[in-house]
Amino acid sequence: MSNRIHVMSDHLVNQIAAGEVVERPASVVKELLENSLDAKASRIEVDVEQGGIKSIRIRDDGFGIHKDDLKLSLSSHATSKINSLEDLEHVKSLGFRGEALPSIASVSRLSLTSRWRDEAEAWSINTSSMDEFDVRPAAHAAGTTVEVRDLFYNVPARRKFMRTEKTEFAHLEDVVKRIALSHFNVDITLRHNNRAVRQLRKADDRLQQEKRIAGVCGPAFIENAVFIDYAINELRLWGWVGRPTFSRSQADMQYFYVNGRMVRDKLVTHAIRQAYQDVLYHGRHPAYVLFLELDPSTVDVNAHPGKHEVRFRQSRGVHDFIFRAIHKSLADLRPDDADNHLNAAVFDTGLATPAHHGGQASAHSRAADPYTRQAPLSLAVAEQMSVYGQMNAAAPEVAGMSQPEAEPEQVPPLGYARAQLHGIYILAENAQGLVLVDMHAAHERITYERLKQSQQDSGIQTQPLLVPINIDVSEKEAALVEASPEIFAELGLEVDRSGLESVRIRQVPVVLAQGDSEALLRDVLSDLLKHGSSTRIHQALNEVLSTMACHGSVRANRKLTVPEMNAMLRDMERTEHSGQCNHGRPTWVQMSIEELDRLFQRGR
Repeated sequence: MSNRIHVMSDHLVNQIAAGEVVERPASVVKELLENSLDAKASRIEVDVEQGGIKSIRIRDDGFGIHKDDLKLSLSSHATSKINSLEDLEHVKSLGFRGEALPSIASVSRLSLTSRWRDEAEAWSINTSSMDEFDVRPAAHAAGTTVEVRDLFYNVPARRKFMRTEKTEFAHLEDVVKRIALSHFNVDITLRHNNRAVRQLRKADDRLQQEKRIAGVCGPAFIENAVFIDYAINELRLWGWVGRPTFSRSQADMQYFYVNGRMVRDKLVTHAIRQAYQDVLYHGRHPAYVLFLELDPSTVDVNAHPGKHEVRFRQSRGVHDFIFRAIHKSLADLRPDDADNHLNAAVFDTGLATPAHHGGQASAHSRAADPYTRQAPLSLAVAEQMSVYGQMNAAAPEVAGMSQPEAEPEQVPPLGYARAQLHGIYILAENAQGLVLVDMHAAHERITYERLKQSQQDSGIQTQPLLVPINIDVSEKEAALVEASPEIFAELGLEVDRSGLESVRIRQVPVVLAQGDSEALLRDVLSDLLKHGSSTRIHQALNEVLSTMACHGSVRANRKLTVPEMNAMLRDMERTEHSGQCNHGRPTWVQMSIEELDRLFQRGR
């Protein structure tokens, strides 16, 4: 091999690019679907054989490719989407690199047939090499068909890495599902080995969109999802977030889009995870379908050849916006937000959960009512349940287990208590049927939220260390401490730089004084360097408060009076996150009259 510098052939360049763009059949489908969407297609048909290994054919009704551009479309970096640097800084299209078609053609036998929207004839290119191909007349409706056969036939090393037909098709189908969720206005059909697998019709309104989501994610997700729509300045976040009690054992139902582009971004994942941290069952993952819209000039989509990574110009602002939007939507949930068909069905989580049908927690449309706001509270953790009978003057006075008759519209969301079961559960009656409440879990959440409110009102109480703690850190971390003392002060920490690669902790929050201050500071520094902010201190504080709330809450076998039980129900209706305890377990479930009738086969 010569050591002299030379120019690589176009074919070799395209094969190198293919190594970045074309990983497996799913990658081919992704690139071709994005081209169809950029061509304003309203209908797309995807036909694959043997998981896409043998053949992939994608047909659309977009505006097509002009005859004179067919050869050019198979050339490197040839595109109709970018003309200047200004266009690159305001990318709105899904594709823009001009690498997809030539890369795919370099590792497969590709056929491209298209009819330009203003032309009467269609034209085709059929090539097995990038060096020779001719444009020929063809019969084709307006739009484009791309057929890819024998993927990696000329790259044996890559073909060896292909998995089984079932595995490759699973990856391919996941790509189609992700595309379908981001473009509700397009009909998408997927066939595998001549068998229709998915037929997703366009969705013009929210009801139809939820039907499409149910078809992709399953009906259980949409039944347990909350619709959100938040906008601040030029940022808008809308979509569906799963209730905390509808969680997953793995992060397989997480769809996030930036200006219609599917992304997997660490900053976004971190913000969403933080929003769920106080309500999610340990080791579980949230489910969501979310769309972030912002000015294209404020996000860089040219960060990776696969185009699944982005960079935000105001990364901290975007992170905080996503966190606040989701956190508020979850905090605003109250028992009266749910549909009248709440049920105690057990889903993937293995936990019973209040189901949801089409409710929403929109920042723009939430109506004020007596059960949707938590009043400032400052009660001690070791609150005695005997006080409950005096806390809620609105609780009906009863003799024994009797309750006054009330009109259905006047019955509170969680109804009125009827009995206590085994000293653990409260049985209540509301307009829909039977409500079951785990009284310890419910009281734990109530107490926890009161403690957090009290902490916020009084601020973080700090304590100077008798002997300051010296910690060895990197020079970059030490510089951060020196440059931003106010950030640490807000977290209840007094930290100063003691050397080129060392810092000194002088003051910590009181409730964390007995903890591992060094490990806590290292975690905070890591967050600040990566995300520009940190919630480590607040997380640690909340963990302490959660433990205190757990120990201070009513225990099993504690007999409650009816007024005490009713007072707890009213507190649940006023308390944020009352649908689950501090550990993510559900606090209540609903069984409708219809569900009870089915249990006893009434009406059959």
